[in-house]
Amino acid sequence: MNRHDAVEYIASRSDYFSELSDRIWDHPEVRFTETFSSNILCRAFEAEGFQVKRGLAELPTSFVARYGGGKPCIGFLGEFDALPGMSQCPGIAERTPLESNINGHGCGHNLLGVGSLAAAFGLKKYLEENGLPGTVVYFGCPAEEGGSGKTFMARAHCFDEIDCAITWHPGACNGVPPGSFLANYLVKYQFTGISSHAAAFPQMGRSALDALELMNMGVQFLREHIIQDARIHYAITDTGGDSPNIVQPKATAMYQIRAPKTPQVEEIYQRVNRIAEGAAMMTDTKVDIKIMKGCSNTVPNVVMDRIMYRNLLEVPRPVCPDSEKKLVEALAATLKPQGAVVRQQVAAMPEYVVSAVQKQEILDRADETIQTFVLPYTPSDAPIPASSDVGDVSWVCPTSQIGTATWVAGTAPHTWQAVASGKTEFAHRSMLYAAQVMASTAIDLYSAPDQLKAAREELDRYLNGTPYHSPMPDDIHPSDLYNQ
Repeated sequence: MNRHDAVEYIASRSDYFSELSDRIWDHPEVRFTETFSSNILCRAFEAEGFQVKRGLAELPTSFVARYGGGKPCIGFLGEFDALPGMSQCPGIAERTPLESNINGHGCGHNLLGVGSLAAAFGLKKYLEENGLPGTVVYFGCPAEEGGSGKTFMARAHCFDEIDCAITWHPGACNGVPPGSFLANYLVKYQFTGISSHAAAFPQMGRSALDALELMNMGVQFLREHIIQDARIHYAITDTGGDSPNIVQPKATAMYQIRAPKTPQVEEIYQRVNRIAEGAAMMTDTKVDIKIMKGCSNTVPNVVMDRIMYRNLLEVPRPVCPDSEKKLVEALAATLKPQGAVVRQQVAAMPEYVVSAVQKQEILDRADETIQTFVLPYTPSDAPIPASSDVGDVSWVCPTSQIGTATWVAGTAPHTWQAVASGKTEFAHRSMLYAAQVMASTAIDLYSAPDQLKAAREELDRYLNGTPYHSPMPDDIHPSDLYNQ
């Protein structure tokens, strides 16, 4: 059995993989509650002959599935959590929430988890048919959305055994993300004051809400004095009450701090803390500060990314079925045209990255409602303005991730359009395309141990002796986040 046969094997089981994905779409479960989704994937692996262990790193819905033994040990990362408030009827090009559920797969994790499963099945088949040693490992990673499940798992050394990690993400284009996702902390700032009658006895009160407002104002001034690629977001989650004649005795905000590197996040975090403490001093209140979760920046791996990119080009790309072209056009009509964005990006690429012929091919197809071309790969560690707990895995072992076009061009994640696309045939086909690319990459790495070694050496050069340090404090546990 060769790489082409593995690709064909995955295609031969397309109906099975699509059904698994749809069943997870039908049961959207948010962070830490993915019981149905986790169980359906575990049963699929057990039926395929994998050994499954559940409940890693204090995460009841996490699991690891293993097949084989010995080296190399190649890992696949799967996710399956949904988003709250993202309910949407499938295959409809207008905002139409389902009455039966308030959650929805607005980031395509029903596809992500099954696509990585299919890739693991493909590599297993390759080893099995050829009688080869080696270990296939799939990590079922819950709570990517707002829970940093992989960060907890990395802290618990779950990924230490693998030689590399391979994953993907649904999206609106095909390609290797050219850069590094941002590190981030999610922090709770909880102010406590003293309640009092706001008119008769204001001198007796100490307003927690005043403290929170002063903190927000101080952080607003701080934003001018941090690095350009950093971001500070916040949400007030508790204003202390809805009666203006009571001095509010409590107030809470959640802050999310992002920056290209984890130490930069830590530095900004300490500065925000001092602002919060200053606001508490000014209002004679108290503040409790607690990191709720965090994740590290991703470490790009050019060796693995180039192999993934080559397979993105070599594996046949899916096309939209005729039966769904009207739906695709209708979904596209709800979005801003993306052709101008693609043209701007490609025009700025130098010819040593993408040839004039390649540029013209992409420009000619920039207005496609579903992008069937592959974006040129440009090795870079430039910041990508988003975060992912895949970053923590990338500090432990060489890691590579691709995206494939499961959605109409221009669709943003966390939108009803993404949910509506989640059970379509073109989404299924793109999921299988991702699986075939990942399985092909795993076989390439298996067949070329020097490339696997080079990927490890590249990571070691980047780390330069710096060990992985989890951004998640030791006293924070998944159960602390369940009700946040």
